[in-house]
Amino acid sequence: MKQYSLITTLNIDLKLHLSSGGACPELNGNSTQHNAVFRKKRFQSPLKPFTSGYKLEDYVIGSQIGKGSNAAVYEAAAPFAPPKDGGSSLVQLREDEEEAEAARSLTCCSLRNFPLAVKMMWNFGVGVRHAGSSSEEILKSMSQELVPAGPLALKQEKEQITLDGYFGVVPKRVSAHPNVIRVYRAFTADVPLLPGAREEYPDVLPARLNPAGLGNNRTLFLVMKNYPCTLRQYLEESTPGRRQGALMVLQLLEGVDHLCRQGVAHRDLKSDNVLLELDSDGCPRLVITDFGCCLAQSDSSLQLPFNSMWVNRGGNASLMAPEVTTAVPGCGVVIDYGKADAWAVGAISYEIFGQDNPFYRAVGLESRSYQEKQLPPLPSGVPADVQLVIRLLLRRNPSKRPSARVAANMLHLSLWGQKALANQDSVGMRKLADWLLCQSAVVLLKGCSGPGGNTVEAELQRSFLSNLDLEDLRTAAGFLLYGREQRQACILSA
Repeated sequence: MKQYSLITTLNIDLKLHLSSGGACPELNGNSTQHNAVFRKKRFQSPLKPFTSGYKLEDYVIGSQIGKGSNAAVYEAAAPFAPPKDGGSSLVQLREDEEEAEAARSLTCCSLRNFPLAVKMMWNFGVGVRHAGSSSEEILKSMSQELVPAGPLALKQEKEQITLDGYFGVVPKRVSAHPNVIRVYRAFTADVPLLPGAREEYPDVLPARLNPAGLGNNRTLFLVMKNYPCTLRQYLEESTPGRRQGALMVLQLLEGVDHLCRQGVAHRDLKSDNVLLELDSDGCPRLVITDFGCCLAQSDSSLQLPFNSMWVNRGGNASLMAPEVTTAVPGCGVVIDYGKADAWAVGAISYEIFGQDNPFYRAVGLESRSYQEKQLPPLPSGVPADVQLVIRLLLRRNPSKRPSARVAANMLHLSLWGQKALANQDSVGMRKLADWLLCQSAVVLLKGCSGPGGNTVEAELQRSFLSNLDLEDLRTAAGFLLYGREQRQACILSA
């Protein structure tokens, strides 16, 4: 059954509940508000439209806050900075405990004064050295970085440029989602001498700034929200509780599912490429960032022809799914990335729950050759359903691995559908679907009347409703029920 028809059908059922005073008494008298909630299935960008910000001179640049293999990131401010939402940053919550000498991620005055982040890409080999590079060449070469760009990110005349991306196609532009970074502005400009440039990245500077530099005169700049820290940095100082950890894994799955539905595979998912802030309840809110390695083909197939060893498989080799790292190039060979990012979420989940990532050197497993029985145990405090999801995500065979959507549904069921699931069998799923939709509507309606609507849990409920599909829900419930039956059998046999 199609997603839209399912939501429409269940929507009608809820109206019947409302009229009869049945399963959802909390919704009685709120049918108009309920309809508005379900009509708005798409997430909107939190940034109000503005007309400036297409030049580097429009920004006040602060300190460097990050540096990777292909870019440096600086905190920034501008008169049109995005309005602050109801969320709290890490530093706002620790303001009374920490002094101003703390690390940058906990420096509240920095985030308040510099609500934006400007990412300056390294530019090698685009255009003619010393003569600069044209905007068209830069945008074509770095077009993957524009995948999460909003509709106003580029000037209108730049939108007319045919952006022949890395794979020879026009890249996707994904719609807004709470768990995917949003690029507010993208423009080219001459490379400036920013703080720490000569010390941190002298080799990528152009010759006019460093005679020994190898970079070109112009490059691409991306403007985004300034987040307090990366997921890796957060986990170095904090250990999430069992519920928070489950919500964090669920957010990554929701973000990956959103990308997959729009024909994008990130291909470099790791804790360094996930940014984090805290919502008003103190729960970590995660966003996936850094799309420089993504696959964003126009046909949305998530399949990459692999006819040569020179074809780029993606980013971090340690977190490549088995079907990616074991692929052998040849005529007619394709790599299917449909479940590769979901596999990476399974590996990152170990970090979220306080363990070493099993596919990093400290543990020593390789995605190319590991056996599932070699996966280290998760801490005993991790809920059994969450452990099941992680184990399933790390199955070697992608045909036996759940999609990000199904895995996300399993966590939704585990977090909010326990009571209903306990009374279901593998066939009677309609009552379960009605119950979940009803409970989600209650959460949404309560959120609409106060700041609770901006919390991570409310956002996740909205994400669930906007992607509700009966077959995916049935599959998710089946996985959970089978896992519980297996655990019960082990207990009885012990």
